[in-house]
Amino acid sequence: MFSFKKKKLRFPAYLPLNLEGEEVAVKIKTHARSKSYRLTILTGGIPCLTIPPYGKIGEAEDFLFRHKSWLITRLKHAPKNIAFIDGAIIPLRGIEHKIKMDNRLRGQVELIANEDELVLQVPGGEHHMARRFEDWLKKQTRIDIEKSVIIHCQNLEVKAKSISIRSQSSRWGSCSSSARLNFNWRLILAPPFVLDYVVAHEVAHLIEMNHSPAFWKNVEKTLPDMELGKSWLKKNGQELMVYGVK
Repeated sequence: MFSFKKKKLRFPAYLPLNLEGEEVAVKIKTHARSKSYRLTILTGGIPCLTIPPYGKIGEAEDFLFRHKSWLITRLKHAPKNIAFIDGAIIPLRGIEHKIKMDNRLRGQVELIANEDELVLQVPGGEHHMARRFEDWLKKQTRIDIEKSVIIHCQNLEVKAKSISIRSQSSRWGSCSSSARLNFNWRLILAPPFVLDYVVAHEVAHLIEMNHSPAFWKNVEKTLPDMELGKSWLKKNGQELMVYGVK
């Protein structure tokens, strides 16, 4: 039996595009509900072209060529990935610290307060330092989040089943219908009131799994100054997503 149903075309994962003499790889993805070609900049300054169903490779290439000027401008202003390497400056609880490599293979991350800067001395040498440091940041995140969860659960008289620390590229937190809370470890980079807001937000979802007026009323009930963290995250949150990306 013959089928007259259209087959979805396969596209390469990336398309090359020459921008001012430099070849840039544009990530390609298709979206079943997309009605037009759409160009965006992902975390870390990665250009991404979304193609509608049954789009054509020639049309995609023409679209990219027509939007070269737009892409050049956006890439110049897009935040770049910041790896955890010796000398990198990173925020910890909203305060800038410098990473200093320690060639010791074992040991803990140590905070050293010098006259002109705060230093985080990280063991593991060149090859293991980044992993050691990220693991330490995740532990710090869990410590702060667990404290905050206890407070907000008590305030709203609810109970979380579990807490997970994850590495999402676009989400700060989530709450499942089974009362499991998930949080992005990069919250430890933000000021404490931002982490507290995200926790209050997700704990409030234990009561209302939506963003109705009743939900926001519960967030404000447990965190009266919620707008402070909410506004900060909306304005600065995307800049934190580039840390730790290799």
